Amino acid sequence: MPDVPLDPAKLPEIPEYLRAEQLDRRMGIELVKLTLDEVVGRLPLAGNRQPFGLLHGGANAVLAETLGSMLSALHALPERFPVGLELACTHHRSATEGHVTGTARPIHVGRSTSTTEIVIVDDQGRRTCTAKLTCLHRNTRPRID
Repeated sequence: MPDVPLDPAKLPEIPEYLRAEQLDRRMGIELVKLTLDEVVGRLPLAGNRQPFGLLHGGANAVLAETLGSMLSALHALPERFPVGLELACTHHRSATEGHVTGTARPIHVGRSTSTTEIVIVDDQGRRTCTAKLTCLHRNTRPRID
């Protein structure tokens, strides 16, 4: 994956005892592209539906925050550690089958914050959700105990 200041393999290690608990893994999120300009990922509808059979709005939020946080991490690490500060999602239409694909692109990248737009589309390329994530770039990594 070209043009990233930090090799994705060198992202902060997740402690072994927490690996199985990672929400992106439980939901089946697959990273497709990882660059400074764009992070792309896919989410299956299977297993991520609300009671009426549509993609759960919270699943859109998880996909958006995963992709936006990853983009912020590529810009902030290793000097700073990004944490989500605010997430807003607008759901435009329902997704009912297959996958949705999210594309995160930076709106602002600063020393202490970054803001990312995440556009989510269905398998037909129709926009289903637009999200905006702002991350705070901390000087220290939060403790995980």
